[in-house]
Formats: sequence, C-alpha cells, structure tokens
Amino acid sequence: MSQLANAIRFLSVDAVQKANSGHPGAPMGMAEMAEVLWTQFLNHNPANPKFYNRDRFVLSNGHASMILYSLLHLTGYNVSIDDLKNFRQLHSKTPGHPEYGYTDGVETTTGPLGQGIANAVGMALAEKILAAEFNKDGLNIVDHHTYVFMGDGCLMEGVSHEACSLAGTLGLGKLIVLYDDNNISIDGKVDGWFTENIPQRFESYGWHVVPDVNGHDTAAIAAAIEAAKAETGKPSIICCKTLIGKGAATKEGSHKTHGAPLGAEEIEATRKHLGWNYGAFEVPQDIYDAWNAKEKGGKLEAGWNELFAQYRAKFPAEAAEFVRRMNRELPENFEQYVQTALKEVCAKAEKIATRKASQNSIEILAKVLPEFVGGSADLTPSNLTDWSNSVSVTREHGGNYVHYGVREFGMAAIMNGMALHGGVKPFGATFLMFSEYARNALRMASLMKINPIFVFTHDSIGLGEDGPTHQPVEQTATLRLIPNMAVWRPCDTAESLVAWAEASKAADHPSSLIFSRQNLPYIERTEQQLADIKRGGYVVSAAKGQAQAIIIATGSEVELALNAQTALAEQGVSVNVVSMPSTNVFDKQDAAYKAAVLPPELPKVAVEAGVSDGWYKYVGTNGKIIGLDRFGESAPAEELFKLFGFTVENVVETVKSVL
Repeated sequence: MSQLANAIRFLSVDAVQKANSGHPGAPMGMAEMAEVLWTQFLNHNPANPKFYNRDRFVLSNGHASMILYSLLHLTGYNVSIDDLKNFRQLHSKTPGHPEYGYTDGVETTTGPLGQGIANAVGMALAEKILAAEFNKDGLNIVDHHTYVFMGDGCLMEGVSHEACSLAGTLGLGKLIVLYDDNNISIDGKVDGWFTENIPQRFESYGWHVVPDVNGHDTAAIAAAIEAAKAETGKPSIICCKTLIGKGAATKEGSHKTHGAPLGAEEIEATRKHLGWNYGAFEVPQDIYDAWNAKEKGGKLEAGWNELFAQYRAKFPAEAAEFVRRMNRELPENFEQYVQTALKEVCAKAEKIATRKASQNSIEILAKVLPEFVGGSADLTPSNLTDWSNSVSVTREHGGNYVHYGVREFGMAAIMNGMALHGGVKPFGATFLMFSEYARNALRMASLMKINPIFVFTHDSIGLGEDGPTHQPVEQTATLRLIPNMAVWRPCDTAESLVAWAEASKAADHPSSLIFSRQNLPYIERTEQQLADIKRGGYVVSAAKGQAQAIIIATGSEVELALNAQTALAEQGVSVNVVSMPSTNVFDKQDAAYKAAVLPPELPKVAVEAGVSDGWYKYVGTNGKIIGLDRFGESAPAEELFKLFGFTVENVVETVKSVL
C-alpha cells in the first residue's frame, strides 16, 4: 500500500483515537481512492478555497470526515496538525461531520446520508447552467467537475434515488461519483438489507457505470476516473470494491471499525503491519511534499485568471455579471427597483391568490435577478413558479427552470447544492403539505446558513376538497421552529412582493414562502405601513379611537381580522389589526418596535388556520387563539372555514371575551 494513502490512514485513526470518538473504518478503506483523486485529478487551490473554477469535492458519507480533514491538511489548506488533534472538540475546525463554513475546503455539510450526493447533483447542475450562459467559443470560464465519495448508506437513502435519477435524465456529465462498495454498515454485512444491483440501477438512470474496480489499486482507480472524464454526456459512477478498515492489523474488513476507535494496541499493531514507522500525528516531510497542492493550485488559478482576462476584454458586461453573481452580490439599485415595483403593485390593488401574487413577484424580480433558477416538484401549473422568460433545463441545453418531478426531498437538497456552488439563486416549489418530504434538506440549508428559497403553496384548509391529506395544519408552525429559517406567509400582493424581495436579499439564511390557493383582497396601506412589512409584523389597520385589543393574523386570515375589526367597531369596540407575515423576522426587531406593535397592556387574539401553540408567546396567558388543533376535512373551503370557527362572528366573540 502507498505511503501517501497510509498518511491518510494514520492521521484518521490517530484523530479518532485521541477524540475517543469517530469513524476510522471508511477513511482507511477509501485512502487509495482519495490519493488518486486528490493527487492526479482534483483541480483546486488550497491557497484560495473559493477559486471560482475549482472542482467541487463532496464527502457524502460524512461520518468519514477524517479522510477529508486529512486531505485538507496534507494538501495545504488552513487545517493544521493541531486542528486534527482537536477533532470533534468544541469550536474546532474539525467537527464530527464536515460543516460548511467551519473549515476551508469543505463544500457542504454532510452526515445525514444521501444528501451529499444530492447536493453534488445541484453543484453539477449549477455548473451546467452557468456554462451554458457564460461560456463563449474558446473561452470556457465555467468548466469544472464535481466529485463525490459515497457509501452504501447514501445509496440506501431514498433521496439518492431522487437526485441520481434526475442527474441521469439531465445528462450531468461533469458529475463523477466514487462509490465505496465495502458491503458493511453499522449492523454488519449489508447482505440482509441491501442487495440491489447498483451498476444496473445506475445504468437504468442513464449513468455511465464503471463496475468492479479494485478500490485499493491506484492504477485501476485512475483508469476509471479517466474513463469517467471522457464520458461527457452522462454522469459517472465508479464502483470501488474496498475493505472497511483496510490495513488494520486484526480488524480489517470488520464492521467494528465503522464507528469506534481502533484502540491503542490495534493502532500500534497496524503501524507495524503497514511499515509506518512514525508516531501519532507524525508525517515525514517527503510525504507532505508529495501531497502539497499549493504550487499546482496556484498555477491552475493563474491559468484561469489569464483566460478570464481574455474573456473580460471581449465580453466586459458578461464578465462583470459573472463576478457579481459568483460573489453573491445583488445588482446595483436593487432596493430602489423593488420600491418602484411595490408602488406599481399597490396601484393595481389586485384581488388574487397569493400563489399568483408570488408568480407576479417572480416576474418582477427575474428582470433584475438573472441568477434565478426556479423549479417545481411536478406542480408548476399549481405552484405558479414559472415566468415569461423561464426556460426549462434539459439534457441538451441549460436554462433557468428545473422540472424536478415528484421529488420534494431531492429538489430541496439539489437546491442546496446549487446555492453552495454559487452563481445561481435557486427556488423550488411544492404544496406546503409536502414540505414534510423535504424537511431535512430545509434544516440543512438553515444549518449551513445558505439562501435557497423554498416556495410552498396551498397553505391551509383553504385548499378545500382535496381534504386532510393535502391540508397543512402543523407545517407553518414547525417551519417557524427551524433555527435560522425565515418563514413568510403574506396576505396580499404587497406582502408577497416584499417577502420575495427579502428572501432574494437574504445572504445567511434560507426562506420559506407560504402562499394561498384562494383569492385574497389587496389591503390599502400608508407608506410607513408598506415600509414596515419587511419587519415581519406591523399594524396594518389601527383602531379609529383608543385600541382596546389587538387581533394578530397572517395570510388569508388577515382579511378575516379586518372584517372582524369593522364588526367590532359597529359594536363600540376598537381594535388594532396586526399582520404578521413573518414571526421569525418580527422576533428579531428591537424591543421598542415590538412593544409599539403589540403593546403589553392590551389583550390579544391570534387568528391563523393552523396549530395554535406557536401563538401563545404573542397573546400571553390572558389572550386567546383561533387556530386548528386537529386535521381538516374534505369540503369546499368556505364550509371548512365556517366549520372550524374562522368566521367574523367567532372572532368578534373571542375578542369580546378577552376584554
């Protein structure tokens, strides 16, 4: 076995041993795969981990994180030997699973199996879209590969089926996967629970398959990668037969190496077995020199810079646009453009479903955000996420609209990958009910502090006749519970445009935009009220006299609250109506603003067609909530709102009961 590969093995086992926690088996088994890819094929620059045209590397089986940290350390990234010694410790650069933003060279957060490969599909898709848009004859400024390591666990997860199927359909030829086929998972040999023919599976997806590669034969691995790079019309999977814990003195091939330290005695025996005559965390200088990629990476980036200079000279506007988008910058005067558009939207005063208001907002913003890449999980005519200049991405050409098929989880994870790649701003849609399928990818976007836009329509019992299987009840509330997720539920065309603009501006968090199926009226506002929409909550209609209570509402229930306000006024009761399109954003406002919108001394009633628990922090112990703490029914929407108490009469009586 190569000493270059053994450097990975021993850095990995030493770090896991010191932490007394981790997964040594996979790094040992994939060491030769890593050696070949990172020394012979991967185009990257350790001195500039964000080099635009770098190859992307994704460790989908993220529990094998020490292989990635070892590679980053050996090739010259800002990952020191002390960082490796600090593996899995608080605030270290080397957390238990790779985390985007913590460590230079880590392209995505992996650990939940299957999502890494789906992210990689998104990266390869972004590369395809950008190449089609920006490359010119002889000046291919977007031209790189996405490489993935993944294991049996990734392939068992359903999201891998969703993403890999779409990757084959779209012909993502720059995506190359090395599958660590070791036939082992935590429970032991996988023969009892994972027996499908992986090469045939991927052939059926339309992939180029290289089966039965000896994953410890560096020449065989190199030949397979060469063949994969030569196949430009299909994504490739290289099935590398490996032994988990390869090289371990007595535990080679055992599931016992998967998720536990080898132990001091086994490590010492393994050093002797492999002829590694160095102490813990010790790597000889000649091995470091052989791994170091700084000089090669510097030349690679310098060559690209020269190419880009030629491109800029010939195509200055396109070059400037490419840099803006890769730097994740908004166009100049974006805010001014939004404000002008908002005035036009208000002048129209349309009574339409907010899903239609959402489509109108996309139409407006797409004119200045060409980086938009939209999509839907087979619900485009219902979600209304296409626009006049949307062009479907196909195998043959790029575009700006992805038909994901019925693959909600895959869609969300692919969107995360596109956002991580940069240069595009992805949004994708499904019914709010089916956010459940995508939930872990929504959480991962929040964890990574990236900014895809998740669009959810058909937001409540207002869906009507499709019944409780399709009527979301708890979904809006639970989306609000995801840390770092901005959730918007607008009530009309103005709030919809503001929600879209705020989501488009977001740099460090994802957004969930929630829209109605049914028509909702436009609400007249002052300039100050329009300005306050972006604060997440504001007084949309003040009492004529001194307010005696407050009604808080979101989305379709704002109309109900306003009608109740009118009815209460006729009975001599004055109330303020607060529209709260985003509780998450409102909660971040200063105390003075929140107290002005929701004065502590006034009793409050919250109205939302969903579970009630989340509203107690706003109404307090003396307030009341008109919510829906049960599943819906199949019936026309008007009948359902009446059945469940979303009526003017019930709101009026509830407000009077808290006075």
